[in-house]
Amino acid sequence: MTPATRRVILDCDPGHDDAMAILLAAASPTLELEGITIVAGNQTLEKTALNARRVCSVAEIRDIPIVPGADRPLRREPVIAAEIHGASGLDGPTWGEPTVDLDPRHAVDFILERAGAPDERPLTIVAVGPLTNIALALERQPGVVERIDRIAIMGGAIGLGNWTPSAELNIYADPEAAAAVIGSGVPITLVPLEVTHLALATDAVIERIGALGSAVSQMAVALMRYFAETYERVFGFEAPAVHDPCAVAAVIDPALVPTRPMNVAVDTASELSLGRTVCDVLGVTGRAPNVDVAVDLDVSGFWDLMVSALDRYGSPRTGP
Repeated sequence: MTPATRRVILDCDPGHDDAMAILLAAASPTLELEGITIVAGNQTLEKTALNARRVCSVAEIRDIPIVPGADRPLRREPVIAAEIHGASGLDGPTWGEPTVDLDPRHAVDFILERAGAPDERPLTIVAVGPLTNIALALERQPGVVERIDRIAIMGGAIGLGNWTPSAELNIYADPEAAAAVIGSGVPITLVPLEVTHLALATDAVIERIGALGSAVSQMAVALMRYFAETYERVFGFEAPAVHDPCAVAAVIDPALVPTRPMNVAVDTASELSLGRTVCDVLGVTGRAPNVDVAVDLDVSGFWDLMVSALDRYGSPRTGP
């Protein structure tokens, strides 16, 4: 087996695309997934934590802690996306009783513990929900930035938003947390909607996943079929955009997700554009770049990576 090269925590709010991100991160032979931390976002914390347990139970992911964290944004009322992810936050499959338990720690404590672990490799965080847990950890121990190699964020948009005309949901749900994380000095990769909207689970992709024939692939098919229905109804998309695994892919193989350095600021005050990630694409502000912003996606390579990961759940994980 290829040695793991990165220590990773996946911070998420499952969520259909979060489920795919969990499956990709846990199966990658080049990632050492040390924990799955949970935040409220696509649904309430109670439901997103349950959904992580459901996914890990089906996939028999039993050795990775699932650690619940913040149940609300830093300063605002919670925002959930029931119209996209359903009443459970993970509608589609018929779920049995989960067989994987939650870790009793709090996500913020867990992040700080793992960042401070006696390991020569710094920690990478992949954050695919609201950034509340990460912001709280950085606030509690500002010096922890020295032990975080990079934070890969699925969130934001260069142009059009998906929750408001100018804001993407993960950033809009807790803009103060996003501003704190992006301004922390930790190297940041931001994977915005312009890139994740290229990761479409077309009928051909879903059929390819279904052909794997495992319990995990069938779960993924049910998730993607439900996701397809909501994306067509709400956004008019012909296929759903599978956002969150793109940030995992950017860590596994950065060549799949090319980036450009830009200055990025988060709007935390405007009534019209609250939560907007203001990306200085042309460098007109003169401010130094502080974020590596993804600008494209190798779609074929991304789905090869995703399908290969799903295939490992039906066979021994012995190859790249």
